[in-house]
Amino acid sequence: MKLVNTFLIFLMALLFCGATAAQQVDNPHQQSLAAVRAGNLAKLRDLLDNHGANLNSRNRIGESLLMMSIKAGKQDIANYLLDRGARVDIASTANVTPLMAAAFNGDLGMVERLLERGADVHAVDRLKKTAMVYAAGEGRTEVVARLLKAGVDINARYPNDLTALMWAAGQGHTATVKFLLGAGADAALADNRGKTALEIADEAGHLDAKISLTNP
Repeated sequence: MKLVNTFLIFLMALLFCGATAAQQVDNPHQQSLAAVRAGNLAKLRDLLDNHGANLNSRNRIGESLLMMSIKAGKQDIANYLLDRGARVDIASTANVTPLMAAAFNGDLGMVERLLERGADVHAVDRLKKTAMVYAAGEGRTEVVARLLKAGVDINARYPNDLTALMWAAGQGHTATVKFLLGAGADAALADNRGKTALEIADEAGHLDAKISLTNP
């Protein structure tokens, strides 16, 4: 009898584990995250329309479905989510916003859509970086121009008193440096070490950016 009871307990445990696994597989939240990771728009649409998936589901580091799709360059999914009304202000646990992700990728069309939906150009992540820092640091000149049009101060100071011009110069993005200078960036400003954009470019060994700053 004791052996039978032990077997029954073991069987019930197996059934419970199987039921739990089935629930996890059928979890629309987890499936929606998986659909975005796989770039499967049809699956995502089905989950949202027919299975109660949350339009603003987030993964374990707080990235929304919209953020995940933007980071991965899955524009069809990102545009679909925006059309469905996905929130543009949901930041990850590192306070990175969809606008920052789009700026980093240089996705001007997505930046435009996010701004139209009210994305905050002044939002900062945990390192106090903004969408402008992401754009300038990656040499995304068109995005930099759009963010200036949206009201970002061209000479705004970021951590360590760096400006967008300093970020572009320090990463050797000559085209962005030239654009910022033409748009009125102040090349005489210095960071918290007393270094100008020219000195930062020189220190990093970016000759073309240095030349642009020497002869604006």
